[in-house]
Amino acid sequence: MSAARARRAGRRNSRSELAARVIAAVPLIAFAVAIVALGGWFFIAGLAVLGALCLHELYTMLERTKPVKLAGFLALAGLLVAARLGSVETVMLVLVISVPVTFGLALLAPETPDLTAPLAVTFLGILWIGLAFAHAALLRDLPHGGGIVIDVLVATFVGDTGAYLGGRALGRRPLSPRISPNKTLEGLVIGFLFAILGAFFAGLYQDWLSTGHALLLGAAVGLVAPIGDLFESALKRGAGTKDTGRMFGAHGGALDRLDAAMFAVVVGYWLWRALL
Repeated sequence: MSAARARRAGRRNSRSELAARVIAAVPLIAFAVAIVALGGWFFIAGLAVLGALCLHELYTMLERTKPVKLAGFLALAGLLVAARLGSVETVMLVLVISVPVTFGLALLAPETPDLTAPLAVTFLGILWIGLAFAHAALLRDLPHGGGIVIDVLVATFVGDTGAYLGGRALGRRPLSPRISPNKTLEGLVIGFLFAILGAFFAGLYQDWLSTGHALLLGAAVGLVAPIGDLFESALKRGAGTKDTGRMFGAHGGALDRLDAAMFAVVVGYWLWRALL
């Protein structure tokens, strides 16, 4: 095959891959927009479904450690209810209570004499996934919180798309070869810029969001979303798996689609709370 033909084939593959990524994300985006718009307990129920899927994928991926799954799901539910009915302090109270509850449930599994790994992986799910979804609930209840949730998701998705396109077109320097060999510094920079643009254009339809705040929100998402992506990649590499699930076919599971958003929504909450 000639070099020119190879380049054309590469461009076709890139376009096909991008289209597949977008199509795979459409149902999740539609579901997210719907539950954000409904708000209230509908939003909490939607978060519970997504959070439970993510926890299930994490605990299945790390099944060999025998995580205390019931404790993780109970903690997720408790954190979401606390976020809906209370405040950050209430969420922290539930998190503290989850420690002895998880330990107590772990003691009921006599076939696991060493509880170090089960407890560690269980708390990983509670802290990473449970707290992230609780922050989404807290953010939704802030003034204009629904709009900010959408802005965060837009910036995350646009930034991820920009990183993919930029990495494929201009990527030369590996970002973290040990964790994710296909990610590049060039893709990271372009993704960061795309995240800012995504938040900026989303903010144009929100007269209560200033341009400065939109750009700041986009920059914050652009900085932390790739960390969420790398965080999950590190766990998958340690587990020896490519994807956490098959919910989105060849594009992985819920955790693969939401890893960046879970980091982004946390910083989105604290930033928007500080700006109010």
